[in-house]
Amino acid sequence: MSTYEPDFRLDGYEAVNEDVADQFWGHIGIEQDSMTVLAEHHSADAEHSFYLMHNGAVTWGIPGAPQIVALHLKRDPVARTYRFAHEELPLPAMAQSWLIARGCPEEQILLPDGMGTTPANEATRALEKRLRQDGDHFALLISYTDDDMSDRPQTTVMLRALDEKAALPFRVLLEEIDSTAWTHTLREGAFQTFEAATQWWDAHWGGEKPPLPTASPATRTAPAVPALPAHHAPPRGPKR
Repeated sequence: MSTYEPDFRLDGYEAVNEDVADQFWGHIGIEQDSMTVLAEHHSADAEHSFYLMHNGAVTWGIPGAPQIVALHLKRDPVARTYRFAHEELPLPAMAQSWLIARGCPEEQILLPDGMGTTPANEATRALEKRLRQDGDHFALLISYTDDDMSDRPQTTVMLRALDEKAALPFRVLLEEIDSTAWTHTLREGAFQTFEAATQWWDAHWGGEKPPLPTASPATRTAPAVPALPAHHAPPRGPKR
């Protein structure tokens, strides 16, 4: 087995019931051979494992679909059974946030040196850190990952603040990868309305490349509120 292929540490374990077994196979097991572990953490008592993975099989599926998988395995060492929760997300920082919210220490799920591209600047590092720490203050509305561009693959993400009083509740994240330098940048734009955010989105994917309107520091982070399930809208991206 390659160093980066997932080892779910389930030898001798069975799913807690048939439904969980079927769901694990349908969501994880069937594409396990195409998954690369970017980071992982296992609790000392072996009851919890957290995985941050890239699913290479997505490239051949629905255009624009998220390629990052966050997986939380929960084992019962006495009964020798397991349960799991997972989420497919467009950016590693969002998947890390999901895992951290489920009990994984932040420092244990960071990408090790040499794994993936390197942040190109401090602004990217700071934004990724903020996403890891307060990503559950936003719901995912839509994302599109375009890896057809040979030198600058990019991912766009639209979020909505869960705080109804947020001044600029709609956010767009834009990640661009420089495959020559093997670095990436991540930028954020803030919008007052869904219509304004989608207007930027359509113009961007239409080839106009408008600038992202930035948020002032006072409005960048929503107050803590209970996380809600992300809503995945139909993908919007370049016309094929």
